[in-house]
Amino acid sequence: MSATTFPRPRTALAPSPLKRRRAARVGFASTFTVNALLILGCAYMVLPVLWLFFASTKNTADLYGTAAYAFGHPAFFDNVVAVLSQDGGVFLRWMANSMFYAAFGAVFGGLISVMAGYAFDKFQFRGKDSFFGIVLVGVLIPNTATVLPMYLLASVFGITNTIWAVLIPVLCNPFGVYLARVYSAAYVPAETLEAARVDGAGAIRSFFSLGLPMMLPGYITIALFQFVGVWNNFMLPLVMLQDQQLLPVSVGISIWQGYAVPQPEFTPLVITGSLLSIVPLLLAFIMLQRFWKSGLTAGSVK
Repeated sequence: MSATTFPRPRTALAPSPLKRRRAARVGFASTFTVNALLILGCAYMVLPVLWLFFASTKNTADLYGTAAYAFGHPAFFDNVVAVLSQDGGVFLRWMANSMFYAAFGAVFGGLISVMAGYAFDKFQFRGKDSFFGIVLVGVLIPNTATVLPMYLLASVFGITNTIWAVLIPVLCNPFGVYLARVYSAAYVPAETLEAARVDGAGAIRSFFSLGLPMMLPGYITIALFQFVGVWNNFMLPLVMLQDQQLLPVSVGISIWQGYAVPQPEFTPLVITGSLLSIVPLLLAFIMLQRFWKSGLTAGSVK
């Protein structure tokens, strides 16, 4: 009887040197492209802030007579004192106004967005998809396009040149509602809410006891976006407010910038004030970055 012969297993052929070199060139090109784009993006965001820091150390003469990214005359603390004492310390009033407007919008506007997103995700009601479509349309409309209609409405109710003309519009954030619906679908299981209903919890209690704590990273993320958006808001308070004591820092610095055209000595005040105005934003991101990072990645996992 002849022995049974089995076919010899085929060994995987090693890629040829030409293919290896080609793969190495493709890998290097893709890595170089990605890193180059990242470097350009970082430079685009960091260089203006870096220039602002160097320029705030200069007086008017050094501002126009030295290199852009070079320290000038050691006048940083002099500039800070001048900013804080200008017009009886109105800059501190502007900063306090911006902090109040932004904090109000972040806390209450973010909460309203989370509640609306939670309702769109968990509740069933007539016209749900149509209403959410209107919310998505609101995301596409720029804020500057709504300033004039809101001013006309505020005039009808007689709240122009009051804090309510700024506080009421910041409670509405269509993009925050969209994010909140994504976070609700990712974070809040329907089974948990069903168990709460079996135990006798109503819709409001289920939201505040279960839904809101589960959506806390998303709430922090939406609140941060809302804080930055309200802090940088320019057109709305510019149109709504005339009293300088009610202006936010964004509009106040623009007024000083107008003074700097006939009076160049205002230029260091504008630059130093702009640098001081971004400090609260940096502190907010540093203190809440843990929640912000987890909230940004939550919507991608279901």
